[in-house]
Amino acid sequence: MPGPVATVIWLVGTALELAFVVCSVARNSFFKYFFLNLYILAVLASSIGRYFFLQIFGLDSDQYRYIYFYTDALLTLALYIALISLYTHVFGALGIGKYVRLISVLLLLGTSLFSYAVVAQSGDRLATTGFACELSQNLYFVGLVLTYILWGAVVKLRESRTRVVQFILALGVYFSAYAASYALVNLASKYSVVQILGPVISCLLPLSWTMTMWRHSEESRLIPAQLLAVQR
Repeated sequence: MPGPVATVIWLVGTALELAFVVCSVARNSFFKYFFLNLYILAVLASSIGRYFFLQIFGLDSDQYRYIYFYTDALLTLALYIALISLYTHVFGALGIGKYVRLISVLLLLGTSLFSYAVVAQSGDRLATTGFACELSQNLYFVGLVLTYILWGAVVKLRESRTRVVQFILALGVYFSAYAASYALVNLASKYSVVQILGPVISCLLPLSWTMTMWRHSEESRLIPAQLLAVQR
């Protein structure tokens, strides 16, 4: 990726991440959506850490590779937790929050064990960044599936809270766009425009969440017909 382009995208992404946290605090919603804010803060911290490792050790260094893959795994885990928190928002009124948390923990443990089993077949991968990479990819896939299941529940239960609906919708678009970018990278990784898709897409989630937090109050509601129109 060209240096100036990467720097601009990094600055824009950092500004959007800060904006979401600031909006959450300003709208007295930081603790209401604590795990969404925690994820954004984790992205912000890892982004700054990666930048400094990149500047000190270089792109091809072992240090940068380790910090990149392990922070990526931690960020995927944080996003998974943020997604589960949205599940509790949707299903909280039904009194099944504890079952949602139990199932999410079991899924996390199962995904971690599966990732370890895959990587353990190769001792070299287990000793390097193989486990972090495998765990991140598998958690990402689980998160993608869970997001679409949650969206189905939103439509079925006629969830009308604007913030909750738009947070989930943005997450679904984000997961889908990232999956598409991975496919393009595998098909045409030599093109610079393809290489910047991932960083650009990563800016869209904090942008969407910030706009939702700023434009809509906690009391804002969607008309059920509008929700069904979004589904189509």
